[in-house]
Amino acid sequence: MTHSLETAKKSTDPTVAIAFGGGGARGLAHIHVIEALDELGIRPVTIAGSSIGAIMGAGMAAGLRGEEIRDHTLATVGRRKEIINRLWSLRPSSFAQAVTNGFRVGQFNIERILPAFLPDRVPKDFAGLTIPLRVMTTDYYGQTERVHQSGDLHQALAASAALPAVFMPVRIDGRVMIDGGIYNPVPFDHLMGLADIVIGVDVVGGPDGDGETMPSLIDSMFGASQLMMQSIITMKMKAHPPDILLRPEVGRFRVMDFLKAQEVLAATAPVKDQLKTALDAAFSAKSHG
Repeated sequence: MTHSLETAKKSTDPTVAIAFGGGGARGLAHIHVIEALDELGIRPVTIAGSSIGAIMGAGMAAGLRGEEIRDHTLATVGRRKEIINRLWSLRPSSFAQAVTNGFRVGQFNIERILPAFLPDRVPKDFAGLTIPLRVMTTDYYGQTERVHQSGDLHQALAASAALPAVFMPVRIDGRVMIDGGIYNPVPFDHLMGLADIVIGVDVVGGPDGDGETMPSLIDSMFGASQLMMQSIITMKMKAHPPDILLRPEVGRFRVMDFLKAQEVLAATAPVKDQLKTALDAAFSAKSHG
């Protein structure tokens, strides 16, 4: 498939901003979106992200190409042995802090764990990024979302990905923060007015099955959170929809299916052409509008 966009990008072309949504391992589909933008020669003027979307967005904002993020992902979280090695590398002083009170549910310290898996080129501070980035977190006691755009990037990313029941919350400026996807699963609303074309990428998915099988306790818990997040997205779409909303086929994957990275990427590959086609139409509409 050829796209008229894949000619040289002109300075007069419409600007693009993108919001990468939360969804755990399902968020590996974001890699296709970043690769598509790379292939089209499009650099977003700003990026927003929740949870895994914030991590992927940070990679792009740091200047990594999609193929570099893909290679890093498959070499790290896509391999069981590498995950164990990287967790083991946190010892001796950090390993005890990474796992509080033994291997109990909800006790993993993501502030300690996440930096061991980030690409080296993702800076420790927002100031080191080449594209402005908004990282979403949820203020647990404040009952609201928080937008982080400066200061400690690694801490903000850890808080944004602090999925309840898996990771401990992260304290930022004295506030207790949890997963940004809880309050804002696809933060395209924070990009309105900042670019000519706003893209949202929803990888929340939903409960997947035959419609009859009773879900397990853990599946019903994650499934319920997916349903709540989808209701949030639906309401936001009614209020101020983005110019393009992408929904890769992620339903059959679980939030912690990182070891299925290759399968996730294979199943969601069509989203790359979907984005190119949608951008072609959006660019044409803007140029003739």
